[in-house]
Amino acid sequence: MTALRNLIDNAIRYSPANTRVGIGVRSRDGLVSISVTDQGDGLSPEDQERVFERFYRVDAARSRQTGGTGLGLSIVKHVASNHGGEVTLWSQPGQGSTFTLRLPEMEGHDGDAPPSIPDTPALAPAQGAPDHPTHTQVPRAAGATERGASS
Repeated sequence: MTALRNLIDNAIRYSPANTRVGIGVRSRDGLVSISVTDQGDGLSPEDQERVFERFYRVDAARSRQTGGTGLGLSIVKHVASNHGGEVTLWSQPGQGSTFTLRLPEMEGHDGDAPPSIPDTPALAPAQGAPDHPTHTQVPRAAGATERGASS
């Protein structure tokens, strides 16, 4: 829960006002993938290499505006690793970023089927697109903090 909360919090912080944050969920080949997409500035290749380092901030000058310590994405990476998973990043300057958290599916208890996420419009599988996560859009409030460095 901490990893997902950090990814969503960052996406909201770093997206301009009146844009949307996308959240997608997919289960395939024993892995659950959760993708969080923002419409922010995107990250340079240099920042992408360092963004998961502890205390690294993309723009330290904005840290007073956005808050955070530069630990959020480091925590996401650590949590994913501790659970046998990973976190990956796709980003292009000017096109936003997508962070994808991949974790092994939870095994059932005593041979029971694994627990499932209830079908909701936001999480139901997309018809005809099984290889792509289903996304729901979360509007970013106009008064929310502008994009800064990762927390």
